[in-house]
Amino acid sequence: MGVRLRALGMVALLVMMIGALPGLTPSAGAADPVVVTVATHNLEPFVMTRDGIKSGFTIELLEAVAERENVTLEYVDVANVAEQLQAVAEGRVDAAATAISITAERTKDYDFSQPILNAGLQIMVPTTQLERSTPTLSEFLRLLFSKMMLVWLVAGLVISVIPAHIIWFSERKHGHSMVPKSYLPGVFRSFGWSLSMLAGQPDDIPKHTFTRVLAILWAFVGIIFVAFYTATLTANLTVEKFDSQINSPADLLGKRVCTVAETESAQYLNSIGVAAQGAAQIDDCYADLRGGKLDAIVFDAPVLRFYANHEGAGVGQIVGTIFQPEDYGVAFPNGSEMRKQFNRGLLSVREDGTYELIKQKWFGSEDTS
Repeated sequence: MGVRLRALGMVALLVMMIGALPGLTPSAGAADPVVVTVATHNLEPFVMTRDGIKSGFTIELLEAVAERENVTLEYVDVANVAEQLQAVAEGRVDAAATAISITAERTKDYDFSQPILNAGLQIMVPTTQLERSTPTLSEFLRLLFSKMMLVWLVAGLVISVIPAHIIWFSERKHGHSMVPKSYLPGVFRSFGWSLSMLAGQPDDIPKHTFTRVLAILWAFVGIIFVAFYTATLTANLTVEKFDSQINSPADLLGKRVCTVAETESAQYLNSIGVAAQGAAQIDDCYADLRGGKLDAIVFDAPVLRFYANHEGAGVGQIVGTIFQPEDYGVAFPNGSEMRKQFNRGLLSVREDGTYELIKQKWFGSEDTS
């Protein structure tokens, strides 16, 4: 009996020693990352899928936050924002993110993160609708009395004052001087001669040798001055611009307009009385724009700008300014603890500069924040 007890004691001791060896027991700090499912849909430049690999502003931002919070993300693809929110409501995913607008109505059913981007709506028209125009008489008169013209006039007067005094001082003692000997009449006459040299060829010729040399140098100054002035004036008068019949939401009434159904842009157009075509995806609007079936597309500014600068170059043109400002956020179920964790990670990404790098990569200097 004593031998058995001693044997059992030895076995227990051996087990304890083996368990104490490093690397043979799970470490408290090596917990597996939590898996979070996120509903997304392809919407350039927020979410894009190429050969099964996802990229885009929203994807890079989510991955940066997930890395800081020790979270692994699994993406569930759906068709549009409505299906994203439905997946969250039904509990099929933990969150939804692409470019989901944070609205008062949506906050009744979902908890949203802090904004991941500030943007708004904008208008795109087909390039075939744009017409080139040249300046009118009113634009010429406005340029003639503009601040730029005043600057050139003052510059011409200022740079003529100094040579006017030099010419008067040098010429006044000559027997056949072209300027009066008295100061005010003489300087005034010299000043007029200097201005004439800037614009053309004056009638009088200096008599003093020094003044003639100065006149030659001043002639070169005049050539340069007139060249710069002419170039500036010509550039402002001959610049061509694009004119569109649609430049603001007020111009959309009675036009063929497309947007994505069940989005903030669709609700806004309905509120101002614009009967817009509601597409399932923004790509459907792009197709109709290329086919000449639309007068305008109204949607999120970053999305339209990205299309106009890439795939839609030569197809659509952005007109007007951003209106109906809106924030994009990540949607969670009401009461979700993940929202707090995401917001913490988002603040960390903003504080260390990663957010700005991601935003600059996808939007450059566009007016988003």
